[in-house]
Amino acid sequence: MNSILDSSEVREALAPMSVEFYQSASDLGWFGEDVELLEGFPVKKMSKSPLHENLVEELLERIRSCLHGDRWVSKERPIQCAISQPEPDIAVFAGPRDFRATTHPTTAEFVIEVAVNTLEKDLRKAAIYAAADVAEYWVVDPKTCSILVHRQPIGEGYAEITPFGSGQVVTSSRISGFVIRVDELLQPV
Repeated sequence: MNSILDSSEVREALAPMSVEFYQSASDLGWFGEDVELLEGFPVKKMSKSPLHENLVEELLERIRSCLHGDRWVSKERPIQCAISQPEPDIAVFAGPRDFRATTHPTTAEFVIEVAVNTLEKDLRKAAIYAAADVAEYWVVDPKTCSILVHRQPIGEGYAEITPFGSGQVVTSSRISGFVIRVDELLQPV
């Protein structure tokens, strides 16, 4: 079935929305929990497979065991950026948690996306996270049994992008003691 979005003329004419408009529209119920704002456009999130949820929960448990002091981890908490409001699978934030806050955090220390069926979108999110000064960004890809680590944000990209695969160990530069053996976490699917 053809879609109006198949037309390049229509795609080029799409008008992005501001984060403020997106938040207001969400408050009115125009967007559900299954949507995030990416580069000014509301994008429907994929449904979560058991593999996705199991990997996210395993990573969350491991991160929580390494956190000390004024740092906290959250699942799918929005990060309010200039023209985006992504909802990463996992984000670690610096500073005390403010339960009375009326805005979303504008950056994170560390972000992980688990790319079961979203690899292209999660790779494109690197520009959003770099622009928001997210210090370290991991894309966990169960299909290739690999973890792509982005470090040192520069503008809308990262100065250091390193793939880790079978037989390798990944250590976070932001969370002391957070170490992942790729083969232990990811099994071929």
